[in-house]
Amino acid sequence: MTRTTEARPQTLTFEEFLARYRDEDLWAEWVHGEVLVMSPASARHQMLADFLTALLRAFVEFHRLGVVLSAPFLMRLTREIAREPDILFLRKEHLGRLKETYLDGPADLVVEIVSSESRLRDRGEKFAEYEMAGVPEYWLIDPELQRADFYVLAPDGRYEHRRADAQGYYTAAVVSGFRLYVPWLWQDPLPPILEVLRAIGLM
Repeated sequence: MTRTTEARPQTLTFEEFLARYRDEDLWAEWVHGEVLVMSPASARHQMLADFLTALLRAFVEFHRLGVVLSAPFLMRLTREIAREPDILFLRKEHLGRLKETYLDGPADLVVEIVSSESRLRDRGEKFAEYEMAGVPEYWLIDPELQRADFYVLAPDGRYEHRRADAQGYYTAAVVSGFRLYVPWLWQDPLPPILEVLRAIGLM
């Protein structure tokens, strides 16, 4: 996702940012008072994000685990930073964090679809922010490199790197019972969602 910083004579408070941008359905983030506007996603990025959203949402709703939201939806991590992940999952016991126009606190799972432009940011700035804010699980899905990295917050507050097993399955840490067959993500076209739902036992 290409990022641009809006040229503004002064920074905005979080409340000013919400008032100015939330009604515009704009994909934008707020970092230390600056508004970072994201350009439209590529077709591949959007199809992969939609595929994962549909798969996670179906599983989460079937098992009544919480909610799955996709961009653009704002997650306020700290008093100074609010990001818009591609996908987030919030467990039902944390639904009190969900406000009308943003999530007030960390999601339980954040998924970012990596592009060549966002790779350093997703693996650098956002990685550190999500870790420090206490996001329990962070997925980095890189279709260009066909690489999926999964990070789970350890007791010491640092991310532990995890990968799929030898058969290609990754078992989620916070979405209880969910297993992702990673090779699905690299198929072109992506597998039909109904076939995938059957494969994971939801149909």
